[in-house]
Amino acid sequence: MPLPRALAAVCAVVLAGALLGAPPASAAPVPDGPGRGLLPAYLGAPATPRPLPGTPVPANPYQGPVGWSSMHADSHASDTYPFLGPLGRNPSVVSEAKGGGLPGLCSTVTFARRTGLIVAQCTRGQEFTLRLIDPATLKDLATFPLPPRPSTVQAVFGLDLDKVLTDTSGGAYYYLDPQDRAVVADAAFHVRRFAHERGPDGAWRFRVTDDWDLRGYLPHACPTWTNPWPKGECDPITAVGPDWTGLIWWITKRGRIGTIEPATGRIKAIRLDGEGVQNSFAAARSGVSIVSDHALYQLRAAPDGTPAILWRRPYDRGSGRKVGQLDQGSGTTPTFFGDGLVAITDNADDRMHVLVHRASDGREVCRVPVFASGRSATDNSLIGYGNSLFVENNHGYRNFFELPPGGSSTGGVSRVDVRADGCRVAWTSAERSPSTVAKASVPAGLVYLYTKEPRRDLIDAWYLTAVDAHTGRTVFKVLTGTGKWFDNNWAPITLGPDGTAYVGVLGGLVAVRDRP
Repeated sequence: MPLPRALAAVCAVVLAGALLGAPPASAAPVPDGPGRGLLPAYLGAPATPRPLPGTPVPANPYQGPVGWSSMHADSHASDTYPFLGPLGRNPSVVSEAKGGGLPGLCSTVTFARRTGLIVAQCTRGQEFTLRLIDPATLKDLATFPLPPRPSTVQAVFGLDLDKVLTDTSGGAYYYLDPQDRAVVADAAFHVRRFAHERGPDGAWRFRVTDDWDLRGYLPHACPTWTNPWPKGECDPITAVGPDWTGLIWWITKRGRIGTIEPATGRIKAIRLDGEGVQNSFAAARSGVSIVSDHALYQLRAAPDGTPAILWRRPYDRGSGRKVGQLDQGSGTTPTFFGDGLVAITDNADDRMHVLVHRASDGREVCRVPVFASGRSATDNSLIGYGNSLFVENNHGYRNFFELPPGGSSTGGVSRVDVRADGCRVAWTSAERSPSTVAKASVPAGLVYLYTKEPRRDLIDAWYLTAVDAHTGRTVFKVLTGTGKWFDNNWAPITLGPDGTAYVGVLGGLVAVRDRP
């Protein structure tokens, strides 16, 4: 039975305020949580750069520069950057927050080459918001509201927070094209392209340059506040990205895959029957790699733009969803790396495995189990560069609501090397990075984590942590803040071209940068 209207309205206000934030007020520093004065602000010592071996990630000609233009840094989803991150040299922390509740968490941070500004997708109120941000001050220069997700309505009327906290649709997986335009798939089944520019009054603004309506190709009987129990199917768009021919690819939560020809607006689509897609995808010259909750796929568009499956490789999806994953299946976006390789993790019950395949034909190159028996799960993309992969253990973390004060995840970060005789775990760090999308700086040779150690005093202490990619040794840690405001709840670390590390947290963006 539907909730009474009054109760539903109260729940909607409470849920939207608690989960996604309230409308913005004046800018203010992120408030300190309890116990900050009892904690070291810095641990370790400055890093000496030692570059990672390997060939630079190639640039997709239809996406912005490598490291500037998407959640996973590039079209290969390598999660690596061709520029330095913080080296721990007298680091400073700059935070931003908006009053009136949680201001919203930035799921993706990208950088416009021509203007030097941040383009980010963040939650605010009941809506996703596209933000144009000054990278030095973290203040908004322009915003553009995106439609609210149906999962918010489902969560309220079904009294199920998991509906929101496991929903990756609505615009998080967007990208910047070579003209610095954000290509975003929103919760209203539109793919839109946004330019940012100064208006006649000198103020910045977003302008929609293109709008492709996919409602004729996707079921869109989605819950709304006035009709929370619609008849029919609702299949939100999860991610968009370009292939190397210029087609815009899109995928949906229920396994639909399609393309848009930007010049003509032609749309073609197929469906993976009985399979869902929770993560983004990767694109290389060889094709597009997508992982469903059942199998890894390699696809390429037919001459008319229809996605064509080149190969399919099932994996061990386990017997259920683990604590530390958003669904039952691989938690990774596929990663292209090395000499024509593509990698994911499985969801095997005892120990998950890193799986490496040839992108050309899907042949399995190697697999290796990671982390402890009964204590392994990840819902973040692998870092891939050269012949090495880096995998983070998210086992034990579900969401910021359920993480107890002073609690953390099981922990562990491993480097897996692919060699002629198979895969080998080169090292495992004990650092606990509960849910962030970890990143690596190629010239620095550092892997950046967002860590939280369990504490008996119940203080929630969050650190930007740099680990030596060669040895697994922790190099330095910078305290960003304490308390729930600093939980990143699955948001990524992003390295900026000026060497700043950004982290999306519940209290707003946090920036860590070296002082001169």
